[in-house]
Parts: sequence; C-alpha cells; structure tokens
Amino acid sequence: MADLEAFGATLRVYKGPGFADDNATLASIRAEGAKGGEVKVVGNMKVGNFEDKIKEVFGIKVQVATKDDSALADNSITLSAAGK
Repeated sequence: MADLEAFGATLRVYKGPGFADDNATLASIRAEGAKGGEVKVVGNMKVGNFEDKIKEVFGIKVQVATKDDSALADNSITLSAAGK
C-alpha cells in the first residue's frame, strides 16, 4: 500500500467502524470481493482521490491525516501538502 511517510502524512486504516490493528494484513481487512491491484501514488495526487482509489482497488477505508495525526487532511489538497 502507499507509503505516506514519504509525504510526511499519517495514514489511518479502518476495519469496520474502528481502526484496523497495526499488525493486520490487507487480506484480513479488505472488503469481500475487492479486486486488488496496484495504486500509483504521487505527491500531487489529491487526498480525496487517493482515499477513493484505495477503497476502490483494495476495498479498504483509509483517511489521510496530518503529520502529527491530530486532524484529517482536507480532501482537496495534495498528499504532499497534507504532510506539511
């Protein structure tokens, strides 16, 4: 999955209504029937587009948060901006 550390942001991964366990595998948290595949992540990708793409490809709900994980990043900013 995406290495948002490269952009300085935090990635929140969910399983159901709560956070996924830090040691969970993609297979254990993905939605049944998720197609799988590859997502190319670049710094100028919008946060909302990234979150939607992860849901579409892997069937996993994620949210990008600020570097210090104190707030969710706005969906209209880039991944690079989210980490600043």
